[in-house]
Amino acid sequence: LSAGYGLARGEDWAHLLAQRLQQKNPDYTVANASISGETTLGGANRIDDTLRTHRPSIVILALGANDGLRGANLDAMRRNLERMIDAAQNARAKVMVVGMRIPPNYGHSYTEKFQQTFRDVAKNRKTVLVPFLLDGFADKSDYFQSDNLHPAAIAQPVMLDTIWKSLAPLLK
Repeated sequence: LSAGYGLARGEDWAHLLAQRLQQKNPDYTVANASISGETTLGGANRIDDTLRTHRPSIVILALGANDGLRGANLDAMRRNLERMIDAAQNARAKVMVVGMRIPPNYGHSYTEKFQQTFRDVAKNRKTVLVPFLLDGFADKSDYFQSDNLHPAAIAQPVMLDTIWKSLAPLLK
């Protein structure tokens, strides 16, 4: 959702964030390490190299949607999120965890535990939490591409504003 799947170059929320930072906080840049289709396991496997390459002061961790859509083991997802947070914090980066929700057809128990995982991880690791990346438009079909999963260009500024509310206080 952060890699800009199905969008024209520069339309994704991460690119819009880079533009906003250039205007409001030019000391910061954005290194979007997102990969379309990535799971928390993939992110956990890449985190050390990514931190070494980019040396971020803030990490926005927006992974887990694909875990949920695949019905992944939530304990494994939690461990992967914790591994990435620990690595980022050990590299002296502030961390923001971005939560997701999944459709109710996965069952009430799984969908509730899925959402709770993000809250628990953020609380236990003392990170900032954005509860839901798609807040404000998840129920609006015109904000999604034809696959009904990936946000359309019209949704990207809304996603940016959702992230920005929690990111702005972390900026120096």
